[in-house]
Amino acid sequence: MKNEKSLDISDKKLLAMRDAQSALAAGASRVLISEKCVVTPSARDFLAQHNIALATNGKASAASHRTPKEAPATSAYGNSGATPSRGAANSKLFFTPEAEAIKREICAVGRKLWMRQFVDGNGGNISYRIGPNEVICTPTLVSKYDLTPEDLSMVDLEGNQIAGSMPRTSEIFLHLEIYKAVQEAKACVHCHPPHATAYAITGKVPPNLVIPEFEVFIGKVAISPYETPGTAEFAQTVLPYVKTHNTVLLANHGIICWADTVTHAEWYAEVLETYCWTLMLAAQLGVPISYISEQKGADLLAIKKKLGLPDIRFDTSRMKECQLSDLEVPGSIALTPSPCDGNTGKPAEADLEILVKSVTDAVMALCN
Repeated sequence: MKNEKSLDISDKKLLAMRDAQSALAAGASRVLISEKCVVTPSARDFLAQHNIALATNGKASAASHRTPKEAPATSAYGNSGATPSRGAANSKLFFTPEAEAIKREICAVGRKLWMRQFVDGNGGNISYRIGPNEVICTPTLVSKYDLTPEDLSMVDLEGNQIAGSMPRTSEIFLHLEIYKAVQEAKACVHCHPPHATAYAITGKVPPNLVIPEFEVFIGKVAISPYETPGTAEFAQTVLPYVKTHNTVLLANHGIICWADTVTHAEWYAEVLETYCWTLMLAAQLGVPISYISEQKGADLLAIKKKLGLPDIRFDTSRMKECQLSDLEVPGSIALTPSPCDGNTGKPAEADLEILVKSVTDAVMALCN
């Protein structure tokens, strides 16, 4: 008992979640309150979750040891309450100055996503890996426009929630698979930008060698197969791609981008969406798209490599199947992506003729 550290808030009439979080950040083992102090359920459960006792007039309150009902430390993989396999998580990281700055950045990025119409309703999610086994993330069922730092949560790499008053996003496992697979990944942004998602729901990827900025910051885009969002199967769909791509189209869903900061991950979402939008506008002009030459494209790849950004085209063993540009039809805006596994997946000649005719007919109809 001599080593106990107490936080005295006996002058307050209400103990809310913010007070409970302050107690944890201060390293308190108990909180001193008045007999008439009202304790909110979420604050009481948070204190119990972190073994912080409530005391009135120096006596511990048994009610502070109730089993938590909010913010459960559970995993979507079914290992409820399991010990993280990558080392114990440090919940105190959630209250450090670094974490507070990250929380503000996440909220700012959330508002940008909403303002740019990359998310609607409570769609999309954002995360940042602040420690070796700790990830700050957005909550479930909250609009990204309305996010505040108090809304955010922290989980370990197995998805167990270790801090925060609101339940973490149900799609956090998509982010966690990326963090486990790619050491360089520090932040992930998942959203549903309309033009990029249009490619995702048609099973297509945008062509390359059209705009320099896209080649440098994004480059080859992969598309993952569809699985039900929030499931382990969904999270694992990106694993074949994330080491050689920083942006992946999620079939019939949206996109996921990773980077060294939350802001940079959001930039990649902007670059991809603007690129897809521009390609769709260009397709309406009725003339073939002008492409950057392979030689000039190699210059852009050199810049990208210098910046330390991933690209599947850096793997020389795959260059035969994955050339700088996959386009074979002048003016085509998208082709089924090559799996880059020795099977080029090229469409038959008849299919190419049908594609060219359909695009031409659509353009001519717009011009008439």
